[in-house]
Amino acid sequence: MADEAAQGAVPGTGTGGSGDPRRAAVVVNPIKVDVAKLRAIVGAAEAAAGWQPSLWYETTVEDSGAGVTARAIADGAGVVMAAGGDGTVRSVAEGLRGTGIPIGLLPVGTGNLLARNLALNLTNVDQAVATAFSGHDRAIDLGITRVTRENGAEEEERVFLVMAGLGLDAKMIAKTNKTLKKRVGWLAYVDGIGRALPELKPVKLRFRVDDGAWKATSAHTVIVGNCGLLPGGLLLIPDAKPDDGLLDIVALRPEGPFGWLKVWNKLAFENGVLRRSAAGRKIIDLNHDVRSVTYSTGRDFRLTLEREQEIQLDGDEWGMATAVHTWVDAGALLVRMPAPAASVPSTSPLDPSTSALDA
Repeated sequence: MADEAAQGAVPGTGTGGSGDPRRAAVVVNPIKVDVAKLRAIVGAAEAAAGWQPSLWYETTVEDSGAGVTARAIADGAGVVMAAGGDGTVRSVAEGLRGTGIPIGLLPVGTGNLLARNLALNLTNVDQAVATAFSGHDRAIDLGITRVTRENGAEEEERVFLVMAGLGLDAKMIAKTNKTLKKRVGWLAYVDGIGRALPELKPVKLRFRVDDGAWKATSAHTVIVGNCGLLPGGLLLIPDAKPDDGLLDIVALRPEGPFGWLKVWNKLAFENGVLRRSAAGRKIIDLNHDVRSVTYSTGRDFRLTLEREQEIQLDGDEWGMATAVHTWVDAGALLVRMPAPAASVPSTSPLDPSTSALDA
């Protein structure tokens, strides 16, 4: 909850939203962050920038960030810094959706997925805090998803910044040892993959992209991405851009005894190595294995599942679902950046008329 610094906060008239352009808020997960150290860093930066004392809010088990972010907005914050793991960042973004008030990303969590995809620093907290006070704002898209549970109940919609998925990635997260994750960070997911693979079976599903026809297929994993880069530099979706108004859909469908090796070759070697050069991209074009890993794009994606599956949002479990509806909210979030971001042209444009799930 807000501390004494929030007392007497008066909403301002900042150009980005309804908050005071010279007053920041910090939403902090006290379990993951050295709050005293962060307070000292923020205090020094706000004084140097000539800003008012920042507002401070802590997340709780009941409120992972969206609720206190709404309070920060009501208290007049003109920028909200997210200090926690990817779950905290996602929840703060959910609270800031469509408000015109930017989020400041502090590299204090485990994955820092959004910061990685925006090429922000992942180690220098002082620099990230300074950026929150003096940087520029970049509008990015948000992925929005709503799921249907086995009993037919629809969950309220949730935001994701990087990826939502079912299959291997969701099972991996569900199987990841929480204690190991605290010790070694994202490397714990390697253990989770080992636990998930023996249980992973293809699931039959029906899907529709935008206003296209419903189609039937099966896949081991389906991921909808707003960004493409995972921890460790693994480029899952090479052409994903966080501000193109589109979602990228990838399906993993390994076949035969070496199926997962083909998937790994596509993700780690082709995406991570060959795409870096023109010669490498020509080699990719000659590879006709289009079934193991397939891509497409769209603004609205629906699927129904033969049996319920685990769902994940930006690395957090979101229970089991029998149907998923995902869509893009274009330009719905402002991110405070150290400099205006330059768009990088795609090296391998995708045809949005084809579906990643088409057989």
